[in-house]
Amino acid sequence: MTYQQIIRGQIVTPERVIRDGWVAIHDGRIAALGNGPHPDAHKVHDAGQAYVMPGVVDGQTHAGSYGGLPGLEATTRSAVAGGVTTIVDMPYDSPAPLCDPETLNAKVEAVERFAHCDCALYATLLPGQSVDMIAPLIAGGVAAFKISAFEANPTRFPRIPADMVLDMFTALSRTAVPLGLHNEDQEIVRTTIARMKAEGRDGIACHSPSRPVAAEMASSAHFLELGFNAGAHAHLVHISHARGFDMVAHYKADGGRATGETCVHYLWFDPDEDGPALGARMKVNPPIRPGERERLWEKLLEDRIDFVSSDHASWPLSSKETGSIFTAGAGIPGLETLLPAFFTAASERNLDAPLLAAKYLCERPARFFGLWPRKGSIRIGADADLVVLEQKEHTWDSANAHDGLCWSPYDGAVFKGAVTKVWLRGQLAWDGASIVNSPGDGQYVRREDAPVPA
Repeated sequence: MTYQQIIRGQIVTPERVIRDGWVAIHDGRIAALGNGPHPDAHKVHDAGQAYVMPGVVDGQTHAGSYGGLPGLEATTRSAVAGGVTTIVDMPYDSPAPLCDPETLNAKVEAVERFAHCDCALYATLLPGQSVDMIAPLIAGGVAAFKISAFEANPTRFPRIPADMVLDMFTALSRTAVPLGLHNEDQEIVRTTIARMKAEGRDGIACHSPSRPVAAEMASSAHFLELGFNAGAHAHLVHISHARGFDMVAHYKADGGRATGETCVHYLWFDPDEDGPALGARMKVNPPIRPGERERLWEKLLEDRIDFVSSDHASWPLSSKETGSIFTAGAGIPGLETLLPAFFTAASERNLDAPLLAAKYLCERPARFFGLWPRKGSIRIGADADLVVLEQKEHTWDSANAHDGLCWSPYDGAVFKGAVTKVWLRGQLAWDGASIVNSPGDGQYVRREDAPVPA
């Protein structure tokens, strides 16, 4: 058989790295793989000693929070340049969150019009909305649901009360679909911020104590207990402190369906080290905690972290430049830096960076969102979403970013890996210098049917 395309290099599979390996592509899928001499193909790309990795599945992005649904174009353009071939986008779009079949259909249409990479979608419910809406949204293919314990916006990002959270868990308990939480206790955070303002305290050093670990852990414990009692899958979408993963492990050990993710910025930054230079540019919620970075790496190596995401936020730099840490926008761009930053941080700790990246950035999120085995690994039958990651140092300059934002807290970081080629379902999307696919080449990917746990 003559295949349409062969990609050669160090092939990163779920089990191992195949040296002098090759991947054969036919009709947008991986048709064969091996090492040594390759079969016949119409096109061959030889990546040499570079890693050929599965496309990253970024389990947490916010494409439409600022620019509305058209924001998918810049977000997914940035994704492709960073080796991310599937994003899982949050439901908090401007002006309306994804909470019913109408808003789902509108977002799917936007994906088909604007997206450079494939997109899976989170959904949500608004306060007072019937949980009967969950079933049609699942039928529409949403990958997960997300709510918040803290109200950032009364319409777009509201707080969901505990009785409704329990109702949602009860409705979801008969499915494999998880419910995720933005895990900060509202009363604690608002009271602490008010106290700090009254005392005249400000600056990035005040950010973590103004949203204290107690607020995150209390919210997390409350949510996990509700999910456990309902027999549903409770997921904490951004754990900033190692104790959160110990908490999740406790509920797992008791037989609960509990999971937690962290974001790459918690594994990279420390406010004591980076805060004086970055200020509000490194503000995220929950905050990056001082002295916690290495403890989070320990939890990853203990296999207590389920996967790692970017939590990419499409906010302009002007949202940060408000003069106070308490009014500065929370969130940072992160799609183009997710893979290079994770790979670099793992390499600097003398870890098996390619296999860890494939596990925590690709396979784990694909499984979590019901996209496996189509996404998340180099295996026969999977989509030919492939990334060439060259082992070379380069300094990140966000002036060259493709997200339309062109700022980053990673500016000046020296990464040890560079994304030089990306294929989406076998079609070249990034050639190392330019995006070469078009808006609308991305597809809406539905959560695939999965058995409901007994």
